[in-house]
Amino acid sequence: MTSAQIRQAFLDFFAEKGHTVVPSAPIVVKNDPTLLFTNAGMNQFKDYFLGNQAAPYRRATDTQKCLRVSGKHNDLEEVGVDHYHHTMFEMLGNWSFGDYFKAEAIAWSWELLTSVYGIAPDRLYATVFEGDRAEKIPPSKIALAEWQKLLPSEQIVFGNKKDNFWEMGDTGPCGPCTEIHVDMRSDAERAAVPGYTLVNKDHPEVIEIWNNVFIQYNRKKDGSLEDLPSRHVDTGMGLERLVRVLQGKKSNYDTDIFSGTIAAIERLTGQTYDRSASKQAVAFRVLADHIRAIIFCIADGQLPSNTGAGYVIRRILRRAVRYYYSYLHQKEPLLHLLVPVLAKQFETVFPELFQQADFVSKVVLEEEHAFLRTLDGGLKRIEELLGQTVAVIDGDKAFELYDTYGFPLDLTELIAAENNKQVDHAGFDKAMQLQKNRSRAATALETGDWVMVFEGNGDGFVGYNLLTTTTQVLRYRKVSAKGKSQYQLVLAATPFYAESGGQMGDTGLLHVDGQTIAVTDTKKENDLIVHFVDELPDNPAGAVEAVVNAEVRLHTMHNHTATHLLQAALQQVLGKHVAQKGSLVSHTQLRFDFSHFSKVTDQELRAIENIVNQRIRENLPVVIATMPKADALALGATALFGEKYGDVVRVVTIDPNFSVELCGGTHVMQTGMIGLFTIASELAVAAGVRRIEALTGPAAFAHLSDGMEQLKATGNLLKTKDVLKAVDKLAAENASLKKQIEGLETRQLAVTTQALLQQAQAVGSLQFVGEMVEVSSPDLLKRLCFDVKNLLPNGVVVLAADIDGKPFVAVGIADNVVAERGLDAGSIIKQHIAPLIKGGGGGQKGLATAGGQNVAELHTAIDAVKKLM
Repeated sequence: MTSAQIRQAFLDFFAEKGHTVVPSAPIVVKNDPTLLFTNAGMNQFKDYFLGNQAAPYRRATDTQKCLRVSGKHNDLEEVGVDHYHHTMFEMLGNWSFGDYFKAEAIAWSWELLTSVYGIAPDRLYATVFEGDRAEKIPPSKIALAEWQKLLPSEQIVFGNKKDNFWEMGDTGPCGPCTEIHVDMRSDAERAAVPGYTLVNKDHPEVIEIWNNVFIQYNRKKDGSLEDLPSRHVDTGMGLERLVRVLQGKKSNYDTDIFSGTIAAIERLTGQTYDRSASKQAVAFRVLADHIRAIIFCIADGQLPSNTGAGYVIRRILRRAVRYYYSYLHQKEPLLHLLVPVLAKQFETVFPELFQQADFVSKVVLEEEHAFLRTLDGGLKRIEELLGQTVAVIDGDKAFELYDTYGFPLDLTELIAAENNKQVDHAGFDKAMQLQKNRSRAATALETGDWVMVFEGNGDGFVGYNLLTTTTQVLRYRKVSAKGKSQYQLVLAATPFYAESGGQMGDTGLLHVDGQTIAVTDTKKENDLIVHFVDELPDNPAGAVEAVVNAEVRLHTMHNHTATHLLQAALQQVLGKHVAQKGSLVSHTQLRFDFSHFSKVTDQELRAIENIVNQRIRENLPVVIATMPKADALALGATALFGEKYGDVVRVVTIDPNFSVELCGGTHVMQTGMIGLFTIASELAVAAGVRRIEALTGPAAFAHLSDGMEQLKATGNLLKTKDVLKAVDKLAAENASLKKQIEGLETRQLAVTTQALLQQAQAVGSLQFVGEMVEVSSPDLLKRLCFDVKNLLPNGVVVLAADIDGKPFVAVGIADNVVAERGLDAGSIIKQHIAPLIKGGGGGQKGLATAGGQNVAELHTAIDAVKKLM
């Protein structure tokens, strides 16, 4: 069977068992503060397990894109080294929400594996939870009884809480699980060593392929367990491992999931994948795995960046680049050439990648270019470190190479060994741990248990039509982050819009029994609307009057509707390739990120601005309707890649021939309410992504008014009404004066150069010039040093200057002295001068500079270099 057939057979099997086949959720998580990425098939169903929302079906099945590289499931450094860890993988799963339980789940697992997939029963092993006396959790007697109907006792293995009790996190739904393992060894090996002795022992050929979790408890903040009102089934089977088993391969990378990608890498590099443990073979596996994680995340809307989920994607991409650079000896971008291969492979399963293949390729290409430049910088930096007269490279410096330049410790150690040096491994580990601690501290969020005031979920959001409503607190909890404590409230019904889809959350007030409490923010946790307050009601069970800040909401609505007009105008002026890649809608401004591969010209910006303002003046009705998602897409509604939509969606239409979008945000009733629209800025934010920041209504008027006032003030200052002409004249005069100054400086430098050459002193066989000079800028100091050292045979030059109260030093060494004596201006600057003047600097072996804070030590710095001679 092909991987496509195996995937489809799973979905068909459970569809026949009454399961609804649901699409994969985006791999990048939007409304869950505990996750950056979807790391398990159950993530999109968390609200059903938590009881925050009723499931629209009792049974479900899907194949889910997952990513495990950060947090609890951090497998990144294992990927490529072994043959079964992956960053991005597909999780096949079936779920029961208060419907069937252990007996059916186990029976169907057995039927699918043995009858449909044809796995020999004597190769299968099941693990069963043995119970935990400390927590008073009983053994899984039902699971054991069901497996005893199917397997002999020697193929049933008891597991402890570590292996056979699944938990969502420190708190939340949890329960015992039963794992299914398969023994892929030869008959001779199986006869020699029983398979049950190798279950959960990290044997590469006795592997877990399916986990059936039986969710029946809730873990509270104090660590205690309570029974859930409903029991659920949550199963997960890694497609990559399953395909390996069914295709009879020793490695996941030998299956048809990866073979096409590896063949493409062979073709592009002219090298052969030999399946070994060599660095070259590891590089093949790293590329075949990492490219999937990178491009599926980009397709789901997460661009590489320096923070959060974007930083994780950048780390994965840079690890891949470093492997092909170091071990496949490819010095030009390679990953982007693999995008079409994977887009075609997953066209019918995850069509979002195929639809954006060109955009994704360009983003990856730009990231590769940027990191290849960084790698070159890292090689120069390690050359500087190797040039120092120490036998061991400091751990902090090795960590700098890792953190700034992407050099893993093993690469730094390899290069150091080639130069007869070692690396302070312990120091590196210490620096790494400090960074991890800082990262955890920056993102740590401590949440208490929910305190239930009233049962039920209430009516949820009612704020499309109401800004005030009478409601009640259903539950509350305390949260702490960065030393600040707040409370989160969930209301039975709320007019407060929770941050989502780029629109900021509402603020406002809660009136409870005469007490007034400010709502500082409103967010979503999965589908739960959470209100942030600094204090709790004295009577949490009292009647609540919830009041949204109407002025803030109105201005936010202006900006959100204007965002829809902007996207339509962008497509009209720039082309249909424009797609939203991010947005921020607040009451003060709107920010819109979109796919486009060149700067938007001033002429294009004016055209976009004019179209939006024309639509505002036309006072078009903003028509909002709910309908089945299929009907909305048939109307041509724009959907955002990476967003999760339900079967019924909200459609916002502003002239059916102009703008039709799926959107859950709040909007004005008529476009004329926006009043005015003006673009404040346009810039690049990532490869292939531009950003427009704009203002509407009173903010737009104030922005234009300020601009007119500045223009008027400039005219008064220049004593003219034609400001543009006057500024052009000033610019021309300035350019002319700069040219004259440059000529004077050149002549003065020539004179100073000759004077300095006359000051040369013999130090052994070298000629030394060390002087204080007067120059107006560090660039001129560097230029002067360069000229003197080029005219001074066997010369070493140190020039120092006090420039506006700050010390600057330049060191120049003649090329023949660098070659014959091994002197290095960069090392001299770093080791002997920068510490004296309390600054920093660097450069090349023949010319380097430093700047600092301590002017008083400039003469000492010159003397220090002279003593070195």
